[in-house]
Amino acid sequence: LDIILAPLDMDAPLPGLEPAAAGEAAPVAADDPFAEDGDDFGASTASATGDEWDDEFSSDGDDFASDSESFQPSYWFSLGGMRELDAVHNYVDALPETGKVLSLSTVFAVVKNLLGDDIGSVELAIVQKSLPPDVSAMMVEPYFSREREQARVTVRVKETSKDLRRDKFLHDLREDLVEKLGIAPERIQFTGMLVLYNNVLQSLFRSQILTIGVVFLAILLMFLALFRSLSLSLIALAPNVLAAGMVLGTMGLLGIPLDIMTITIAAIVVGIGVDDCIHYVHRFIAEFEVDRNYRATMFRCHDSIGRAMYYTTVTVVVGFSMLALSSFTPSIYFGLLTVMAMVAAVLGALLLLPLLIVLVKPLGPEGG
Repeated sequence: LDIILAPLDMDAPLPGLEPAAAGEAAPVAADDPFAEDGDDFGASTASATGDEWDDEFSSDGDDFASDSESFQPSYWFSLGGMRELDAVHNYVDALPETGKVLSLSTVFAVVKNLLGDDIGSVELAIVQKSLPPDVSAMMVEPYFSREREQARVTVRVKETSKDLRRDKFLHDLREDLVEKLGIAPERIQFTGMLVLYNNVLQSLFRSQILTIGVVFLAILLMFLALFRSLSLSLIALAPNVLAAGMVLGTMGLLGIPLDIMTITIAAIVVGIGVDDCIHYVHRFIAEFEVDRNYRATMFRCHDSIGRAMYYTTVTVVVGFSMLALSSFTPSIYFGLLTVMAMVAAVLGALLLLPLLIVLVKPLGPEGG
C-alpha cells in the first residue's frame, strides 16, 4: 500500500525560509560609514565605467554562480512537513495489519541522529539540497516526488492475516488520518496493489449480488422455453436456488472470505445444478408417458439418468478433492467448496427435484 500525501500549501513560504519581497532593499544601519546620501563621483563615473570595465567579469553569466539561489525547499523538508510525516509513519506502523513502513521519516530519523532532535526547516532544506545523488536515489526519491511535491509512505500490509478486511482497513485508515492526525481528505490518496485488489473484490461482490438474481431469472426463462410449463420450470429452479444458498451460507458460517477464487463457487453450483435438473426433468417427461405414474417414473429415472448423474458427480468430486492437498490456502478453499457445490447440486436434482414433481404433479394427473 502506498499513501500519497500532498503538501499543505505549495504557494506558502516555509517558516524561516521566506524570500525577500521583490524590490525590497536590505536594511542599512544608520551609522554605516559606507552609506552615502549622494554619489561623490557623479554620474560621469558611472557612464565611464560602463565601457572601460566591461570585461569578462561583468558579463551576463557568472561562471562562479550556482543554482542555489533558484532552489526552493520542499514543504516535506520543513519542520511542519517532518512532524506530519513522522506522525503518519508512526501511526501506520503501529497498526496490527501493517508490517514494514518506509517513508521520508526514515531519512529524518538519520538526520536527527546526526544533528540532534532540535533540527529546523533550515537544516532540513540543507539536507534536501546537499544529499549525494546515490544516497538521494536510494533514500529520498522513492518516497518523494519533486515535480508534484508529494510524499509517499510505503506500507507492507499483512495479506496473509485471516483477520484482514481490506475495504474496512482502507476506510478506517483514511478516517483516522483525517480525524486523528488532522490531514485534509483531499491531500490523501491511496494507491498500490492492495487498493487495486480491493477494488476488484468490491466490484465482484457487487456483481455477485446484482447478477445472481438476473441469472436465476434467465434460467427460469430458459426452462419455460424448454419445458413449456411454468410450474415445472419453477420446480426445476428450486434445487438450484437452494444449492447456491447452501454453499454461500456455509461459507458465511465458516467465515471463509470471498475472493477471486471462492467467488466463482456460486457460478459452479448453479451451472452444475442446472445441467443435472435439465437431464433429470427431460428424462422424467419421456418416462412419464409410459404409464403416467409419478412414483414409478421416479424410480425408472433414478435407475437410468440418476446413475449417470451420480457417477459423474463422484468423478468430479474425486478430481477436485485433490486440491485439498495443496499448500496454497485459496486452492484448498476452492477445491473443498467445489466438492460441496457438486454434492449440493446432485442432491438437489436427485432428492428435492423428484419430490417436488411427485407432490405438485406438473405433468397432469396420473393414469391413462
